[in-house]
Order: sequence, then structure tokens, then C-alpha cells
Amino acid sequence: MDHLIRDIRADEWEKAREIRLAALRDPVAHLAFLDTYGAAVERPDSFWRERAEASSGSGDGTVRQFVAEGPDRSWAGTITLLVERPSDEVRFGEPAKVDQTHVVGVYVRPEARGTGVIDALFRAGVEWSWALTDPVVERVRLYVHEENARAAAFYRRFGFTATGERVAVPGSDTAVEVEYELRRPGDPSGG
Repeated sequence: MDHLIRDIRADEWEKAREIRLAALRDPVAHLAFLDTYGAAVERPDSFWRERAEASSGSGDGTVRQFVAEGPDRSWAGTITLLVERPSDEVRFGEPAKVDQTHVVGVYVRPEARGTGVIDALFRAGVEWSWALTDPVVERVRLYVHEENARAAAFYRRFGFTATGERVAVPGSDTAVEVEYELRRPGDPSGG
């Protein structure tokens, strides 16, 4: 893999917008994202600027977006992590019981799949999570649509395990998302 894994910079909002829109056009976007291309493409530039600022290294530290940047400076993939504390308002799923990070916005362009990009992005995200000191993160969690077998297989291969928690997909009467977690190494409750 010849990609540099790094966090985004605040001034890269246009590239962050472009990869998000590409993700939302992916054939399995309806299984992977709660957002839609139609809604995202209508958002003003100010939304994308604020989003990039918040998820960059210069943000407040509660969100971090990593990208896999190729030698030509194109972005092959991305992952975003949200810091969640038990006292926080719930964004999606069950309330946090411990200090944790929540993986969202995972996407790898089709031409980069199978090259190790996803593994490298997850390593960066998990390492960032374990390096946090305020709060000290006890687990990394994510949700995967019950029909997204490819993503679930990767998460298990990476070391995530299903917790048994399931939440309804907003806007669907039947679909559910399954929670997976990765516990901090050495954590007696599962790490």
C-alpha cells in the first residue's frame, strides 16, 4: 500500500466534501450511511468548512477524520471517529456506558479496495482512540447494517466483536444496525 494515512486539515473541506459525496453514490451507500447523496449535495459550503474544521487536528478533539492519501494526493478512503462520553447526548444507537469512540463515515473507493487501505485507516483510528487521555477511551464501537456482510466481515477480521445491541435504522420499519466493539487491550471486560 502506497498511501499516507493522516488526519485531514481544516482547509481541505472541498476534498472532504468530494469523498463524502462519492461515498454516498456507492451502490451500498443505503446500507452504510444514514445520509443521502441528495441531502448532502444540497448542503452549503459553510457546512463542509465547519465539518472539516471540526474533524481536523485543529478541531476540539471530539471528532477526527483520517484519509488515505495516494502519491498523487488523491484520497482513496476515509474514516471518522467521534468521542462519546456517558454524559453526552446520544447521536446514534445506545447511550455510551463508558468513554469511547464511535467509528462513522467509513469509505474506500472501489479501485483501492483490497489494497490494505481499510486496514491502515482502521489502525490509525484505533491508535488515535487509544492515545486519547481526556477521556481515556475504553472501547471503539461502530454500527453495521445487518445486510452489509462485506463490512461486517472486515470488522470481525480486524478484531471487532458483536455486542448483541441492535438498533432500528431511522426511516425503516424492519432494518437494524448491529453494534460491534473493540475493547482497549488489557481491558478485563473484553480486551
